[in-house]
Amino acid sequence: MDLLATVRIFTRVVERGSMSGAARELEMGQPAVSERIHKLETFLGAKLLMRSARTLTCTDEGQLFYDCGRELLAAADRAITAVSSKKEAVAGAVRLASAQCFGEVVLPHVLMRVREQYPKLHLDLVLNDAVVDPVTEGVDISIRLGQLGEGGYVAHPLGYVHRTLVAAPAYLARHGQLESPADIRKHDFIRVKGIFGNELLPLVRANGPVENFPISTILVISHWRPMFEMISAGAGIGVVQQPACLPALRQGKLVELLPQYRVPSFPINVLVQATRPMPPRIRAIIDILKSEVPFVLRQGEGSHD
Repeated sequence: MDLLATVRIFTRVVERGSMSGAARELEMGQPAVSERIHKLETFLGAKLLMRSARTLTCTDEGQLFYDCGRELLAAADRAITAVSSKKEAVAGAVRLASAQCFGEVVLPHVLMRVREQYPKLHLDLVLNDAVVDPVTEGVDISIRLGQLGEGGYVAHPLGYVHRTLVAAPAYLARHGQLESPADIRKHDFIRVKGIFGNELLPLVRANGPVENFPISTILVISHWRPMFEMISAGAGIGVVQQPACLPALRQGKLVELLPQYRVPSFPINVLVQATRPMPPRIRAIIDILKSEVPFVLRQGEGSHD
């Protein structure tokens, strides 16, 4: 058990008066917070919290541990600040993992900023589309798209990656325009493995509910790039992440289909191991990701003109 991280979680629970409030602030799942508190009580051999229907209160032992824990965390934070204030402390190797399309299209710009600010960092980037715990993935930072499950990590939200249903003008010239979502099933659909595997495409109109429409898949590919190239060549229609297809849309090489609808966006999170204190090199990269990624993604919002 990472005792310092668990003490930090415990103090947040006490200060917020609830597991859920602490979980939101720490960007953790509530079950993970509850499990940490249970392990801490087992480790200490003492009941720290009394649970009622709506609130949590400290036992005598819990209040004592909270007071001492705050002093411990304050001392740790002073030590981290003393080291982190020196830019030369941001050095060493950092292993990152990212989803493929995002990692190829968006991440290079961000990593350039990392290198500009911290030239003593050595970066190792792995691209794959699996959503796994960075502890088991063997990386320091994992950037993932889509819904997350439970794990031994802390998730820092970076925003949303928009997706667009597209086709090449040459394909539409041969097969005709789509007039409504019901027309999608009449067209050759190309997709990445693991996406829309139920042969349904979710679409949302204005503020309406998500509706699912049948598709007719002709080709499944394990990587987004061949899918994009085949759609661009007129082999079929498909959904592409907006940062990857926006230049082609602006140049007229691709056309957005059913623009009155949108494909639900992917939430994007940066995952790190749930440990404290966080090494300065990891904190430095996360800060740049939080600053740069939303800016890059906003460049694709609005008009394609």
